[in-house]
Amino acid sequence: MFCRYCGNGVNETALACPKCGVEPRNGRAFCQGCGKPTVPEAILCPACGVMLAPPQSIRTHGADKKVAAGICGILLGSIGVHKFILGYTTPGLIMLVVSVATCGWGAIVTGLIGMIEGIIYLTRTDEEFVRTYVQNQRPWF
Repeated sequence: MFCRYCGNGVNETALACPKCGVEPRNGRAFCQGCGKPTVPEAILCPACGVMLAPPQSIRTHGADKKVAAGICGILLGSIGVHKFILGYTTPGLIMLVVSVATCGWGAIVTGLIGMIEGIIYLTRTDEEFVRTYVQNQRPWF
């Protein structure tokens, strides 16, 4: 069974989705902190003030960069264009300097890194991509 709110896999006997706290059968949400019912759209629990799972639109904010960064990683990975798209200036400069300073020999390695990262970006779901590369700011692999 899957949660109607976030799409996460939920055990048939579960009272609430372990990812977002929404009750899978009737759409009611429960706070992960105090266990009291809330509405699925709530950002803070009205009873205890704990931050609840954000709505889907907030969880995927930044996913529009995924395709551009993935394609640029595959095609232009040796000069770090995909890093600049994601806002990682220092890693992008490192890849660019390695490629230029070695007269192109370093571009073999940085190009391979860029291609691998581009494939990783494109194979992740929007939510995984945003969580890993936009929210957690993970610049390498």
